[in-house]
Amino acid sequence: GIWHCYWEYDHLKGIPGSDLTVYDIGFQTDFRVYLQLRQTWLAFMIILCVVEVIIILMLIFLRNRIRIAIALLKEGSRAIGYIMSTLFYPIVTFVLIAICISYWAVTAVFLATSGEPVYKVMANQTLCKYANLTCDPETFNTTNVTKLCPGAQCTFAFYGGESLYHKYIFIFQLANAFVFLWLVNFAIALGQCTLAGAFASYYWASRKPADIPLWPLFSSFGRAIRYHTGSLAFGALILAIVQLIRVILEYLDHKLKGTQNSFTRFLLCCLKCCFWCLEKFLKFINRNAYIMIAIYGKNFCTSAKEAFFLLMRNVVRVAVLDKVTDFLLFLGKILVAGGVGVLAFFFFTQRIPLFAEEAPTLNYYWVPLLTVIIGSYLVAHGFFSVYAMCVDTLFLCFCEDLERNDGSTAKPYFMSASLHRILGKKELSPKKA
Repeated sequence: GIWHCYWEYDHLKGIPGSDLTVYDIGFQTDFRVYLQLRQTWLAFMIILCVVEVIIILMLIFLRNRIRIAIALLKEGSRAIGYIMSTLFYPIVTFVLIAICISYWAVTAVFLATSGEPVYKVMANQTLCKYANLTCDPETFNTTNVTKLCPGAQCTFAFYGGESLYHKYIFIFQLANAFVFLWLVNFAIALGQCTLAGAFASYYWASRKPADIPLWPLFSSFGRAIRYHTGSLAFGALILAIVQLIRVILEYLDHKLKGTQNSFTRFLLCCLKCCFWCLEKFLKFINRNAYIMIAIYGKNFCTSAKEAFFLLMRNVVRVAVLDKVTDFLLFLGKILVAGGVGVLAFFFFTQRIPLFAEEAPTLNYYWVPLLTVIIGSYLVAHGFFSVYAMCVDTLFLCFCEDLERNDGSTAKPYFMSASLHRILGKKELSPKKA
């Protein structure tokens, strides 16, 4: 990226108009105009250099912790290598969420159009006394309205009614939104529990891969559906309630945005912040609770309590490994999206000689370019989420392994030999009598 910015900056040298500033040309709807300025590429190059320096400094100061995180990613890659089917499970989650979205959209449309059609008089004259009054399109032409208000028409206004059902239609829409949030969270919880069960079967296998069960992903999915549906639904319910409260707060904030009551707006802002933090905390707890459910098969509350206290007893490892791993996975997503974006940029600008004839000539190539970048990031996020779930599962299993076993012959560690070396854990030799 830095090299390309420098190449563009040097290539524009001497071209008439390239030395103008952004301030000189002002705002332009055609963003390609800005790409003809040397100042634009100089700004891009400076920004990329600053980001590069920050990343290099972070890599230097966190090198030891990054080594451990990379080791966990390698162990996760090894686990995924033995259970390749897990890479395709995000497609199942995507299909389930698409079904939930379709259900919500269809139900919302049916609710919105469940009332009777209401027609109103639309008059061209401002002094017409019948304007905006309800009317019947079948008998409208036989009334005196057309005589008193020439050009008036009886047009459709909205769906509604005066019954008790129509008065509380907003409550039904709110209930539909709540069911949608519940189903989406359940689909995500099912995927997390399924992946956790598959990766836990890898970790707790004494001899890898000989002791890994046959079809571990399908077995884990079957266990989650047969035994853990209630626990997953309960965890999704708690999260859906908090998310619905956030939706209501956003609705109230939108309605009260024009008010001058500063205390009300301050209170809403505080509530929105608190429930945002609560949602993040519940997602973290639920994720680890589903891992414990997949390992031990206990109910949601017990699993959440055990996962929380297990993480608190290893809070330093959690703070270091979890965040560093998330950072590395984020860099992976950015690398994939950035690489695809660069290739798409050269393709749409016809700078690849091999595909120059096949590339379409576009007036505004930023729209397909952004679509490709966002789409590639979402696809990368789906597949990297499998790695994230694998690392979280292995880390929780590792913490549990350290507490339950001591490395002796009677209680050997289940972790792999590579984790033994990286984390400094050695098997205890049997004591001599």
